[in-house]
Amino acid sequence: MTEIIDVKKLAEEMKKKMTKGVESTKKEFQNIRTGRASIALVEGIQVNYYNTPTPIKNLGTISTPDPKTIQIQPWDASAVGEIEKAILKSDLGLTPINDGKILRIQIPSLTDERRNDLTKVIRKVAEEGRISIRNARHEAIEQVKKLEKAKTIPEDMSHSSQKEIQKITDQLIAQIDEALKHKEAEIHAI
Repeated sequence: MTEIIDVKKLAEEMKKKMTKGVESTKKEFQNIRTGRASIALVEGIQVNYYNTPTPIKNLGTISTPDPKTIQIQPWDASAVGEIEKAILKSDLGLTPINDGKILRIQIPSLTDERRNDLTKVIRKVAEEGRISIRNARHEAIEQVKKLEKAKTIPEDMSHSSQKEIQKITDQLIAQIDEALKHKEAEIHAI
């Protein structure tokens, strides 16, 4: 009976690792600029706020008043300059417009060349996500095989566990593929 619990626990741990890989991939997709304004582009940028690195999202309100503009309204007006510096230093290639109280960032349209470059980048990110899922699958299958070899679980349970692990793997890779398809459509639509 304990061997069944071990295999179930093993499958749950594997699924947690794989789900983290899917979430990480989706989060990386959000951080890739597509020509459409998204608060995810800037909310994690670290600002030197009173000598403490602080994310922009903790310093004010971030909004998208229209599809091409990100607006940042700091709660402390003295932070506007530091936020502007942090955005300029980031590798996003964005230039904020500072009116003293509010920062506005105009998101430029993408060129065809840039769209193709971004497509390559997101495909690479998706493949890294798939690899992390496959690595988790490999670890889980190896552990199941060790349990079978040690005669802790019967052969038929080992095979059914491996099939279940593969089924979960296929489902989560399909989620990454779906997110990739959605992001590619987003890049080429604008």
